[in-house]
Amino acid sequence: MFKRLFQYREFLNTSIKKEIRGKYKKSFLGILWSFLNPLLMLMVYAIIFPIILKSPEKNYVMFLMTALIPWTFFTTVVTQGASTIVANGNILKKVYFPREILPLSTVTSGLVNFLISCVIIFIFLMFTGIGFSKYILLLPFVILIEYLFLLGIVFILSSITVYLRDLEHIIGVIIQALFYGTPIVYSLSTIPEKFMWVFQLNPMAHIVQGYRDILYYQTMPNLSGLLVIFGISLFLVIIGYQIFNKLQKGFAEEL
Repeated sequence: MFKRLFQYREFLNTSIKKEIRGKYKKSFLGILWSFLNPLLMLMVYAIIFPIILKSPEKNYVMFLMTALIPWTFFTTVVTQGASTIVANGNILKKVYFPREILPLSTVTSGLVNFLISCVIIFIFLMFTGIGFSKYILLLPFVILIEYLFLLGIVFILSSITVYLRDLEHIIGVIIQALFYGTPIVYSLSTIPEKFMWVFQLNPMAHIVQGYRDILYYQTMPNLSGLLVIFGISLFLVIIGYQIFNKLQKGFAEEL
């Protein structure tokens, strides 16, 4: 796979740029939407939870931002990645290139947009007086974990969706359920001890909490939990690619 990707590196580079530009094609504000989208979502949640639902968290906007933006990275990539093969069906039937470039470019372009959105977090951290701690050095590791986790998921979903189109609709329901099962709008401390095991089984709960520990609480994240998720993510990439590689043989016929 790496050999093929190196041979088609220019095509991969072009595909990533196309994903980034295509998202904001014919948009007046263009790439600025990478900043505006998370800010607009934050405005809604910042009004509902601290004011209407009386959330006890201090500086709730920052509390929410450090989890919501990584979660948006996850949902955007999963949603777009699941349909990336189907959406590029015409190209697949006309031109040969390593098919794994499509899911890879979707996840990588999502990463670029996420990194742009992280600028918002950093600006807010400075202006709210929270600042940065030494644990910021662990942030790239958490980002890497989420990237690999997403890559494995997209490999699997993008290949299966070619044969099972209903999966796109099922994914939306699952993501909605996962949102409430991930500590985004609430903290882990509010979860009853008897239900904590449910959250331990959710990889995104560990990843989101990792971001929040580093950026908001400024404490050492749960490294043992993150290392487990890192191992799961690597395994998911390997298994996901094997599934993708096996199913891609019938892409042209199905599309």
